Amino acid sequence: MVLVNPPEIGPRLQAYRKELNLTLAELAAMSGVSRSMLSEIERGNANPTYGTLWHLTRALKIDLNSLVSGASEERGGSIIDLQPGNLTPTIRSADGSCTLQILSPASMVSLIEWYLLSFEAEGELISDPHETGTVEHLHCTKGEIVVRSAGNTMIVRAGETARYAADVPHSLTSVGPVGAGAFLVVASGDVGPNTPRTSIRPK
Repeated sequence: MVLVNPPEIGPRLQAYRKELNLTLAELAAMSGVSRSMLSEIERGNANPTYGTLWHLTRALKIDLNSLVSGASEERGGSIIDLQPGNLTPTIRSADGSCTLQILSPASMVSLIEWYLLSFEAEGELISDPHETGTVEHLHCTKGEIVVRSAGNTMIVRAGETARYAADVPHSLTSVGPVGAGAFLVVASGDVGPNTPRTSIRPK
């Protein structure tokens, strides 16, 4: 898979920071990301993890897609807007064991986002709670994935779809000797009613 080039993220991050008149030290204090790491990211010398980007976008009050999406979303005039593979934003989980390709446009991030996930064997994606009412829809395309949400645990196998609360701490873990793949849709509470949290198949 083609990863987002860090220099594309760095200038964008710096621009958002300067728009808010924040110093590196101030953004570091707000996000929990060290000043030295911020400096490296802005200069394009570091490849930030999903967790780092998550904390930075929350501190800056912007959506993740706005920070990592390519310029292809601004193209117009075509009946079909094609985003080349090398411009598809791609980020990694904190430990690098899960790759997330961002397929949804930044304009929809307040309502719904969708991702293509690829897990290494025993790979894991741990997420902080999203906004109240957010529900995730995970469709497993390969292998098996353990879903944990609101104290519940289930195994989702290839071809199956799990829907679960994402406004609580939640995680996805690939199980078995090979990695797993999945499509993930993250829907805000404005999209539809909350998913019941008790209809869970035992692990």
